[in-house]
Amino acid sequence: MITCRSVSLPTPTHGHLYCRTLLPRLYPTDKTCRVSHEAIYQWIYATPVSILARELIALRTRRTARRGGRRPPPAPRIIEPAYIDDRPTEAESRAVPGHWEGDLIIGKTGKTAVATLVERTSRFLVLVPLHGRDSHTVSRALITATAGLPEVMRRSLTWNCGTEMAAHHTVTKGSMPVYSDRPRSPWQRGSNENLNRIVREYPPKGVEIPSDPTYLAMIASDINDRPRKIFDWKKPSEVFSELIEANASTA
Repeated sequence: MITCRSVSLPTPTHGHLYCRTLLPRLYPTDKTCRVSHEAIYQWIYATPVSILARELIALRTRRTARRGGRRPPPAPRIIEPAYIDDRPTEAESRAVPGHWEGDLIIGKTGKTAVATLVERTSRFLVLVPLHGRDSHTVSRALITATAGLPEVMRRSLTWNCGTEMAAHHTVTKGSMPVYSDRPRSPWQRGSNENLNRIVREYPPKGVEIPSDPTYLAMIASDINDRPRKIFDWKKPSEVFSELIEANASTA
């Protein structure tokens, strides 16, 4: 208990650091006039809200109770990423197929997600169902989704710099080399960003993202069957099939 004599404290805008350093200066020889920041916090949390409001006392955060529970573990860091600057130059012109762009679309409250893959030459879309957003889940799902593609159609994958790609070495070993775009540079994955907006027309923002493979395949098929002016009104699905057939005949 604090037994110090009554002290006129500064204005309510001053924090605990000011208060606990002011007392030793005002009463340097009186050891009872000392208070720690923890004591100040405990007194505020233990005092009824009505009394705090009447006395115009409040924390800057406006909290009246401490947040309980443990903090979530930190997200894994991306170790030794390969950036888009290191990607083969052939990917820039889109003339060589097999270079992909990818990202996650996050559902309501961040609990659900789907991975989107776009082949740069054909703009062909693949939706990968996910049952989690951690790097292990995402990497294994991407490897499974691309396992059926011929090797010539798995030349590179450009992803954003999110922590879900912390296991990028696993994807590189099991599927194709992974390159990260620069932070806050989504335009470096322009095809992916454009198609993500179209995918959002199906499960819009603010709803859960379904993980049903059949439903996601229907969405991807519907988008891939939209004729595109850039292909002289061919469908991305047609262009993608032609690319696979052409590369198979020259293999």
